[in-house]
Amino acid sequence: MKTGKVFLLPMVLHEEGYDALPTDLVKWIQQCDAFFVEEEKTARRFFKKLWKEMVIDNYIWYPIHKVEATQINAFTQLLKQGKNIGILSEAGCTGIADPGQLLVAAAQEMGAQVKPYVGPSSLLLSLMASGLNGNLFQFHGYLPIDALERKKKIQALESDSQQSGCTQLFIETPYRNNQLLEAILQICHPNTRLCIAVDITSPSETIVTATIDYWRKNKPELHKKLVVFLIGK
Repeated sequence: MKTGKVFLLPMVLHEEGYDALPTDLVKWIQQCDAFFVEEEKTARRFFKKLWKEMVIDNYIWYPIHKVEATQINAFTQLLKQGKNIGILSEAGCTGIADPGQLLVAAAQEMGAQVKPYVGPSSLLLSLMASGLNGNLFQFHGYLPIDALERKKKIQALESDSQQSGCTQLFIETPYRNNQLLEAILQICHPNTRLCIAVDITSPSETIVTATIDYWRKNKPELHKKLVVFLIGK
């Protein structure tokens, strides 16, 4: 039997950000036989909102908040049976800062076709709107929680951005955003540029790039908001 295909499906970044999704998304969902999703409850509700006639129980579901050997084995077995599989992140683009990348790697190893579909990526959207270097950039995920290690990391990112012009992107858990911002403002030089991208695709979206000196005088409230931080030259 022919190996199944893998569909990397986009997800909203914000509950009011459906306008950022491609119009063909339902058509891609309809081609799948099974779904591997970061959060099953969220995914089911999301699909049902897009496609009201969808019979949820007609599909095979696997949660992938943490990908383990048993899930990879189930994933590859379904592909070998010719089943098409959709992978869905909790937000944004599947495989980018997302555990689904391990399943994609398994699909590539067995030669299955992987079809990535465009959707809203907070990282790319913030970079696009920042005015910082879009030709050379790095995403670092979460910075260290330990204060000393975090300070060393921020200093290293700032130094690299100033020397190479590379834009440095990173994120934080929403309830620690204010602490991270405070650390950045204490550590970085006044003329270093910092972009703070908040709640992208939501009605309250803000993406502002300014110097550290500016942010020290105009510190935003970021608690429990979805934020991407970008440091640049």
